[in-house]
Amino acid sequence: MEFAGTSGKVITAREAGLVACTRCSRAWPIANKRCGRCGAKLVSRDFKSLQRVWALWVMGLICYFPANIYPMLVTRQLFNVDRSTIIGGAVDLAHHGAFGIAAIIIFASVVIPLGKFWAIAFLALHVREASGATAHRKLWLYEVVEYIGRWSMIDIFVVAILSALVQLKGLATITPGPAAFFFALSVIFTMLSAQAFDTRMIWNGQPKEDETPEHV
Repeated sequence: MEFAGTSGKVITAREAGLVACTRCSRAWPIANKRCGRCGAKLVSRDFKSLQRVWALWVMGLICYFPANIYPMLVTRQLFNVDRSTIIGGAVDLAHHGAFGIAAIIIFASVVIPLGKFWAIAFLALHVREASGATAHRKLWLYEVVEYIGRWSMIDIFVVAILSALVQLKGLATITPGPAAFFFALSVIFTMLSAQAFDTRMIWNGQPKEDETPEHV
């Protein structure tokens, strides 16, 4: 939040002694501890949020490994039992000519999760220091992570739909494997890790001459 002072110089809300409520966006004097409108705690910069970001990030990464090692789907056909991992299932689909579906599975289950892990770690490591990316690019990267988070559960949706539809009274059944549980946990932890990040820290130390009017 920025505005022009009486001298015409652009100053931040923090420099003006104000803090905005992250829940209802009402501005209050920085000395206030609670929002008088919604009762939320007022913090100008939540530097402790990085601890929560890293803790949730590590938990998500730990869960991601068994999600790729254990089977995602268990298919039973009479006396045959087939256990497919995420990568193995995508490879089988490609062998049967379903390249589009295989590409979607690889993208949603491998590329997007690894990209989110990298993006969150990059922001957490460089939020307080200068890097090759400007503050505006860091904020754009955070918004991308937030946007794609809603699509991270596509594998779980596919498993749930197949498990509900393919139940042929003993002839063929599909049930979720252990990987589905770990993959869901990994997605939840990474989403919580991104939400715990205080984006206001990105602007700390941002040179005023780099701030253009369209970003005020």
